[in-house]
Amino acid sequence: MTDPNTTTTTGATTTSAISLDNGPDMSNINPIERRNSLEKHLSTRPDEQDLKNRHILLDTTAAPALQARQAELERQRITDNLKKGLAKRPEKDVLVERHILADSSVAPSLQEKQRELERQMRADCLEKQLLNRPKAEELVKEGILQANENPVQNA
Repeated sequence: MTDPNTTTTTGATTTSAISLDNGPDMSNINPIERRNSLEKHLSTRPDEQDLKNRHILLDTTAAPALQARQAELERQRITDNLKKGLAKRPEKDVLVERHILADSSVAPSLQEKQRELERQMRADCLEKQLLNRPKAEELVKEGILQANENPVQNA
């Protein structure tokens, strides 16, 4: 009996390690089971539109030989549009004048704290001015208010 992997040449016997392992051995699987397995896998296969939506398949009608060039041209078109948009963008000075951008020399990470501090300072200043405002009686004495316009009595 001879081994299929054994070769005889002029009396010398050599064994070659030829491997034909291209996957699982399908010789002992029942053909019906094999067909059912294939049908099962085909039934759960995503449809073409789903693959296009997930950017696995290209959504194009171009010939396969031209698809790479088409993708390159699309990328170039997007780049050109972005450059045009950036060229039309207003300068920082214009945005500051239109009160779209804050006029600040502070780092962007600190600008929110700066705005909060300014708001707190304005609130403190207003509170201080309210505490120091003249009483209604003094305004009546100075002739700014009339006696019947006393806001303390109306409140």
